[in-house]
Amino acid sequence: MGKRDNRVAYMNPIAMARWRGLSQSAGPTIQDYLNRPRPTWEEVKKQLENKKKGSKALAEFEEKMNENWKKELEKSREKLLSGNESLSKKRDRKKKKKKKSCRSSSSSSLSTDSSSSSPDSEDEEKKEGKKRKKKKNHSYKSSESSPCDSESESKESVKKKKKSKDETEKEKCIRNLSKKRKKTCPEDKPLSLESSSESDYEEEMQTKKKRRREEQEKGTEKAKKKKKKQYKKHSKKKKKKSDSSHKSV
Repeated sequence: MGKRDNRVAYMNPIAMARWRGLSQSAGPTIQDYLNRPRPTWEEVKKQLENKKKGSKALAEFEEKMNENWKKELEKSREKLLSGNESLSKKRDRKKKKKKKSCRSSSSSSLSTDSSSSSPDSEDEEKKEGKKRKKKKNHSYKSSESSPCDSESESKESVKKKKKSKDETEKEKCIRNLSKKRKKTCPEDKPLSLESSSESDYEEEMQTKKKRRREEQEKGTEKAKKKKKKQYKKHSKKKKKKSDSSHKSV
């Protein structure tokens, strides 16, 4: 049995196309596109005018709609404003009623007081009212002053208070010492008493300072001892726990 021959003859595509001739295409050609019917300049102008007319009609419609919306907005604003005005009027009426009631009550109280009091008391009340007004104005001016001034005044007042307290304490101590000296030695002169009282006052102040320092030192020592005791107890507890853990293991 011999092998089958599977070879195919080569066909030149260009030669085949020439042999077939021109192929009729289904779509329009370039020449058909170039030779298409075109509108004249007058027809183009008419089309543009028609487009403009359509846009004008749309603009007129939009303007009418905007006018309607504006009218509706104005109506709603008027309603809201009228409601707010009615509320404000009601509030004003309530305030006026309250003021009238307060004035009537005050006038009634004043009438009862005036009927019982004499014309001299009325003059006194006027003077008191003037004084109150002056005080209010003075306080308002002082509040308007700078905060630095208020701070400096407060500091000065604190210093004056401290000085007055120290002076009063000194006088009390001097008096107590003078009384003790009079009891012990009444024949001494007053001048010597004053000088000795001042020196005794200074000595007493120094002794008081020493006592305070000693008390503070004692307090610190006690606190240190307590801390040491607590530390020792804590260390003993830790040792016991560690020993118990080793035994259990």
